[in-house]
Amino acid sequence: MSSPGYRPTPAAASQLNLRGAVDLSSLRRPPAPPAPPASASPDGGTPGEGGSGKAPLRVEATETNFQDLVQLSAQIPVLFLLWSRYAAESPAVLEASERVVESYGGRLVLAAADVDAFPQLAQAFQVQAVPTAVAVIKGQPVPLFQGPADDAQIRDLVEELLKVAAANGVTGSIGDSAPTEGTDEPEALPPLHQAAIDAIEAGDYAGAAAAYKQALLEQPADADAKAGLAQVDLMARLESLSAPDAEKLRDLAAQEPDNIEAQLGVADLDVSGGHIEDAFNRIITFIGRNFGSEREAARVRLLELFEVVGTQDERVAKARQGLARVLF
Repeated sequence: MSSPGYRPTPAAASQLNLRGAVDLSSLRRPPAPPAPPASASPDGGTPGEGGSGKAPLRVEATETNFQDLVQLSAQIPVLFLLWSRYAAESPAVLEASERVVESYGGRLVLAAADVDAFPQLAQAFQVQAVPTAVAVIKGQPVPLFQGPADDAQIRDLVEELLKVAAANGVTGSIGDSAPTEGTDEPEALPPLHQAAIDAIEAGDYAGAAAAYKQALLEQPADADAKAGLAQVDLMARLESLSAPDAEKLRDLAAQEPDNIEAQLGVADLDVSGGHIEDAFNRIITFIGRNFGSEREAARVRLLELFEVVGTQDERVAKARQGLARVLF
């Protein structure tokens, strides 16, 4: 991965918000109670304060504990710092991020993600360069910056991040989320759902899709399996699409508005990037101009993306109205 200079992402440039973010928690199984997993610090010691019983403010993000951290973001912002030993700026940014997070006394958590060891984490956030910082609030990603950054720059972004968190009701601290005695274990998933999650974590999207399809054969009204299948299908379609290929696809869609493959491909990219309304409007516009099998294929894809975003989402309700207008 390349390593550009410090560059706040558009969402971090002074208007951090949760609008349009993809819900990462929907891509993983329901997690355990929201407590950050124990982890080792870079020097091999235990993070936090020795035997004080305080939970660590830095954790090592892995594909195994990712869903726990996403769930934790419902109570406390989680700052994911994606780094690589091959990017010279990574150690300094990681240390600066840790200092800043520590200074806030548990109001947020730093999740250090080694993209060399856990490449699926980079895929989850669509990272193209490291180091990259992405916060997660209520399961939704908020891009912060790419490249080197010092304490002051990171602190400015964290201040904005905490304002966004407060506006969304995320005002806890690490002590508030620590597990207590008698905490119930999370309910076990149905076997086929667990098989699908295991397959996702192994990068086997075809296997996950097969498990969800079998679950739907056995229980056609299984809403979780239906949503899971739509999400897995989207991840599979995007898995092999590189950044240059994505740009070519966008160019083709602009040049050929009636090219169904290009229009649906860009809609997938927009949903994965949080541009939900753009994706929905693109497909609805295509449906309004076309007929026959291509129109039906576009309609089916739109319904699948409704499942990815969440059928109760207000943007889905609005898009359903738009779809009805072009169909009838």
